[in-house]
Amino acid sequence: MTTRREFVRQISGAAVSAALPFPAMRDLPRSAGSIRIGYASITWNENDRQAIEDISALGYAGIQLRANVLTSIGQDTAALRRSLAEHHLTFVALSSGNVSIAPDDESRMIDEHVAHARWLKDAGGLYLQLIDDRPRGRATEPQDYTRLGRLLTDIGKRTADLGIPVAYHPHVGSLGEKPDEIARVLDAADARYVRLLLDVAHWQQGGGDPVAAIRQYRDRLLTLHIKDVRPTSGGAGYQFVELGRGTVDLRGVFRALREIGFAGWAIVELDRVPDPSRTPAQSAVISKEYLERVIGVRLR
Repeated sequence: MTTRREFVRQISGAAVSAALPFPAMRDLPRSAGSIRIGYASITWNENDRQAIEDISALGYAGIQLRANVLTSIGQDTAALRRSLAEHHLTFVALSSGNVSIAPDDESRMIDEHVAHARWLKDAGGLYLQLIDDRPRGRATEPQDYTRLGRLLTDIGKRTADLGIPVAYHPHVGSLGEKPDEIARVLDAADARYVRLLLDVAHWQQGGGDPVAAIRQYRDRLLTLHIKDVRPTSGGAGYQFVELGRGTVDLRGVFRALREIGFAGWAIVELDRVPDPSRTPAQSAVISKEYLERVIGVRLR
């Protein structure tokens, strides 16, 4: 049987091209405060059991799963709890899916996401992530942001009764894409029930400064996606990449988190492996090495 140490050595060797030409941050303590680092299962494309195995073996302390886990793993939340405990992983967040502000969808949206929160609670999870759907086929209107804020609040009130906070995830292509749009949504939502999941790459891609956003929303910040992004050739598009291989000021992100005394979860996320010759685990090694060697954080 391959031990965890052997697994990490094998994967690290396969990812040797990930050698980091960056100097380490000298102004952060080794632990970077109380920030705890998890990894998102999305890179494994719904193979959640393999994601759990790999993320644990690499030393990440937590995991974020997607709503497909309700199908792939099912309603046996006790079995998922046992599996995560055996792998020393905290179930940090569930990506619950999108929220539509169409009036006819409102009741269904509330019921669906509250049901997900109940499942998450039973599985021992912490936070419910929500992304919104930008209305299609028409221009956005000021009341759209107000409606979204109120709907998020309605969901958040109900999940709060279960002990599950709602984390709103601003996202490219959603109503909450640009900083001013995000501000409208958050202003319309009750801060007691709707907190912020700050995805540093999406925030940058939407035209914002994620370092400034950490300081601006320090009292609203629940968790983060630590993510990197770079423009594609010609600059017309973008690609999410392993940490340190894009243009996000990740050093600045961790400095700002230290400044505000953030003591929560930060989830490394990579939607898909950018180089098809690598595996999800190999990409996770690249980000792990960047965090440890450059940023100076321990995973556990």
